[in-house]
Amino acid sequence: MSEKRAKEILKWKYVKPYDFYNNDLNDESLQEFLENPYFAVVDQDDELFGFFCVGESAQVPIGNQVGAYNEDMIDIGFGMKPNLTGQGNGFEFCSLIFRCVQENYDKKDLRLTVATFNKRAIHLYGKLGFVKKMAFDTDSAEFITMVK
Repeated sequence: MSEKRAKEILKWKYVKPYDFYNNDLNDESLQEFLENPYFAVVDQDDELFGFFCVGESAQVPIGNQVGAYNEDMIDIGFGMKPNLTGQGNGFEFCSLIFRCVQENYDKKDLRLTVATFNKRAIHLYGKLGFVKKMAFDTDSAEFITMVK
């Protein structure tokens, strides 16, 4: 992840209800992207398509308090450029990320954390072989973990 690409991602704005995933471009957010395992996903023209992260950066912190991350798995988080969402790109995008993670990290089960309102994502993850594991609440949303 380069600083230029991290800044671009942090400026992305999603439409409601996905605006839940909007970030702010500030020093703390930029530091998160540059000092942790975040990776840019680019298209054939080297244009930013999305990103993914692995490990603790892919977890919702309160999930640790309720045991959502007790099992030894690889946590994955990701985001797609807002104007590319909802156009049938998700299956290929996620498949590419999962292949990359499985090729470059320990051969462990994969785990995603997703807000329960995001039915579109949950449906996609099911098609990709993930099953619901655990639900937990935060002040801002309800989440589920899904594993494969």
